Amino acid sequence: MRSAALRQVPLFASLPAGEIDLLAETLQPVALPMGGLLFEEGAREGRCFILLEGEVDIIKSLGTPDERLLATRGPGSSLGEMSLFSQDHRRTASVRARSAAKLLEMRREDLDALLRRHPELAYSMLGTLSQRLEQSENHTIADLREKNRLLQQAYDELKAAQAQIIEKEKLERELEVARQIQLSILPRSLPQNGRFEFGARMIPMSAVGGDFYDVLQLENGSLAVAVGDVTGHGVPAALLMALTVTLLRAEARRIESPSEVLLAVNRELMQVNDTGYFVTALYGILHDSDGKFHYARAGHSVPLVLDAGRQPIEVGHGVGHPLGLFEEMLVDEASLDLAPGSLLLLYTDGVTEAVDAQGEFFGDERLLAALQSSNGTGPDQTCEAVWSALQAYQAGASQEDDVTLLAVGVR
Repeated sequence: MRSAALRQVPLFASLPAGEIDLLAETLQPVALPMGGLLFEEGAREGRCFILLEGEVDIIKSLGTPDERLLATRGPGSSLGEMSLFSQDHRRTASVRARSAAKLLEMRREDLDALLRRHPELAYSMLGTLSQRLEQSENHTIADLREKNRLLQQAYDELKAAQAQIIEKEKLERELEVARQIQLSILPRSLPQNGRFEFGARMIPMSAVGGDFYDVLQLENGSLAVAVGDVTGHGVPAALLMALTVTLLRAEARRIESPSEVLLAVNRELMQVNDTGYFVTALYGILHDSDGKFHYARAGHSVPLVLDAGRQPIEVGHGVGHPLGLFEEMLVDEASLDLAPGSLLLLYTDGVTEAVDAQGEFFGDERLLAALQSSNGTGPDQTCEAVWSALQAYQAGASQEDDVTLLAVGVR
């Protein structure tokens, strides 16, 4: 019976029958009486739920004068999944049973295991998150319009100012949730092994951005690294960034060749991405045994390599197309021998294309100078030195693009 109910859940529609049966066996049942609280806004917990029977209300500011109903959800709905992607697992609303309800509890480890087995589910989850954010924004706008109508007669000028303040505050809160979700996708810590050490910085131009970096420990002992840049900014770019990172991680664990990984990600993006956005990316593998870096580029900046004396090493390059543009894309694949004491820097064009008050680019030469000035420091301090040099160069000019740095030091 539980398996049959799960088959009606849109999120699991693409799963094979065996996977549905496994979920039915492993997920814990939860019964909720009418009026019972499933969870409260502000609580911290790493669980989500699948509603099998009954209806529940999604409520903001429960029990306060500002209480409002955001939505009513029925069987087949997922509840509380946004907390699994936020850094502190904080609930953004309360859920109360409108009628007696039956649910299944899914813990974060259950979801992680399911995504590893079926990475394509990330599409559905990202679509759900995007839809929830859009619904929340639409609900906020509807609330503001109603308040404006009621206040119109007596408080015209006050109403306009108040509406702008409230709208700004609510938008900032929603963007903060989106920012936390995006940050949770990035590595929480960078691995350090016998040969390589890492440092990274990512500074979006707004609350959320389209840049990303990643470092993965592969089963064969090697380390996979990636840096990417989605065109555009804001929530749309952040959603495509999250999708790309998810695909990269999935393909990196099953494919050894860097170029084949990027080609596989491109095939997936071409099937689901009709926004016109595209992604430049560099993905490669660091071999601990010999210090070799085998990488592939999809329209991304060429890596910068400095020897032990902080002198640049020339890196050749070919043609590579960005991800998400062409069915038959070209990938630039190459290898580098990283000697002890050398430094590898992967970065996005937000670094070299940052501008000062006169509109002049920071450029490759200033980037090299910033790296050379940090000689004798580790990769993390090197990234900080580049960011400090970038801030000093901009001298108050607005940041026009996301900035991402991933530095690899060779011991």
